[in-house]
Amino acid sequence: MKYGFLGCGNMGGAIARALSLQTKDIAVTDRSGKARILAQELGIAYSDNMSIAANCDRIFLAVKPHVMRDMLAPLGDTLAQRKPLLITMAAGLEIRQIEEFVGTHLPVIRIMPNTPTSVGKGVIPYCANELVTQETKADWLEDMSRCGLLDSLEERLMDAASALSGSGPAYLYLMLEAMADGGVACGLPRAKAMDYAAMTMAGAAEIYLSTHQHPGALKDAVCSPGGSTIAGVRILEERGFRGAAMDCVCAAFAKNKELGK
Repeated sequence: MKYGFLGCGNMGGAIARALSLQTKDIAVTDRSGKARILAQELGIAYSDNMSIAANCDRIFLAVKPHVMRDMLAPLGDTLAQRKPLLITMAAGLEIRQIEEFVGTHLPVIRIMPNTPTSVGKGVIPYCANELVTQETKADWLEDMSRCGLLDSLEERLMDAASALSGSGPAYLYLMLEAMADGGVACGLPRAKAMDYAAMTMAGAAEIYLSTHQHPGALKDAVCSPGGSTIAGVRILEERGFRGAAMDCVCAAFAKNKELGK
């Protein structure tokens, strides 16, 4: 088959879901068996590790970093003989480490996706070694086009991208929930508060992406002199909002570095 997924949790499943809009030539497997349900839903195949290693041309490595070595070890000979394209999404693990786990030099793409991939709004930085041909990369990018933004990035910056866009949805969900809680505290029904906060976040992001105006300028455009918005902004500044947001990304970056050791 064209694509296989070794592991298919939240992130692997998100990519499989988006990829299935381009092709059904996909096989998935995982240890829990949840991938079987996903396969039935998407109309793709459910398989096992060895079959995927032996039959798929492009294989997503969608397991946690700490189990990657043990998963690849029994598949090493098969992968070394066939040399399929491997696409790793394990935080902190470099391309050279994937090759070490397999035991040979083979084509590898490293990606760091995020969960909005499942709705076509993902951010997927990627890098590749020299064995990935331009033709293969172009075809892969076309197949992945339903996932969202795919952006070439130097491998040395992948851990930073993981800390920002990879982990970022969790930070934004906290902000979303907190804003909605504030609306509820002011009297809004919970469902309306959640929808209002979510659409506000999505709309604000869309304005930046369509204009690329500096966020400070966009913020200033909302803040009337002596108005209610600047009063709210003052509270965020007093509570160290920006410093906390920077620190959470830096903490995730440090953790990514630990995962690769």
